[in-house]
Amino acid sequence: MSGIGLLNEKSLHASLKEWYAQPDDQFEVPVDGFFIDIVRDEQLLEIQTRNLAAIKSKVQKLAGAWKIRLIYPIAQEKWIVKLAKNGRRGSTRRKSPKRGRIEDVFWEMVSFPSLLTHPNFSLEVVMIQEEEVRRFAGRGRWRRKGWAIEERRLLGVVGQKVYQEPADWRTFVPPGLEEFTTSDLAAANGITRSLAQRMAYCLRHAEVIRLAGKVGRANSYRII
Repeated sequence: MSGIGLLNEKSLHASLKEWYAQPDDQFEVPVDGFFIDIVRDEQLLEIQTRNLAAIKSKVQKLAGAWKIRLIYPIAQEKWIVKLAKNGRRGSTRRKSPKRGRIEDVFWEMVSFPSLLTHPNFSLEVVMIQEEEVRRFAGRGRWRRKGWAIEERRLLGVVGQKVYQEPADWRTFVPPGLEEFTTSDLAAANGITRSLAQRMAYCLRHAEVIRLAGKVGRANSYRII
């Protein structure tokens, strides 16, 4: 693993790169003005642990000439570690009740749904167990009552799923849904309607579903 460039990388990103590494892989290779996490034969592997919008331009430009796979982790299980405040001794560790699902990828994929049908693009969702380390940062961190994420640590890989063809994306529409609204899609998948709306938006761009009409005030869709 000595050939893997890990300098200044966040813990989760570095750990995933090491987990994915195979013999003869090349790491941090400059390609068309960008540094690529892993180059494997003629394929580029790029790991993005959060905020897919930040990598949108890079992936779009590279997909014009290269086969590129975007790897995105979702925490199926998470443990939260809070470091002691103000230099005090001790820290706390608890398991988060929230469990990530593979459908959560659609919170991010709305940033570039047009890539879902690009012949050079594929997405790999990797379900993981992770540890999230937080430190107290004071005011301005209202979402976590003053706590900021210090780092994310990989504890284990639970599973992987690659999405490349329309048939891969079609699996997000459960059997039996012929004509449906986003409320139907939410109920069938056990997700919120807000997430189902983002899913429908992406699946339309992936040419998996099409707009079929209206049910009351809501759009209805059909599988293509």
